[in-house]
Amino acid sequence: MKTFLCYTERSTNYFFYIMQNNYKFLDVFQENADGSLTPKRQIHVNGITFGPGVNFQKGVAFGGIDFHLYKYWDIVGQEQNGALNITGFVQQE
Repeated sequence: MKTFLCYTERSTNYFFYIMQNNYKFLDVFQENADGSLTPKRQIHVNGITFGPGVNFQKGVAFGGIDFHLYKYWDIVGQEQNGALNITGFVQQE
């Protein structure tokens, strides 16, 4: 069973979802010694672009998302203009 959480109106459409790619969480984010997360590449979330050098702390929402809540879930998105546009997360059960 899969649990899919999406963050854009457009991504709630099933056909939009199946046209997206899945990425392993640790292929997109680095887990730091202090527990923070850092994108390994440019990511785009809900209209905001983040890149390497930005640290995401637990409990703090970036682009409306606390990435720590979805740590190790697969990331759903697509490549756009050199950034990974994240549209949701999938948990494999």
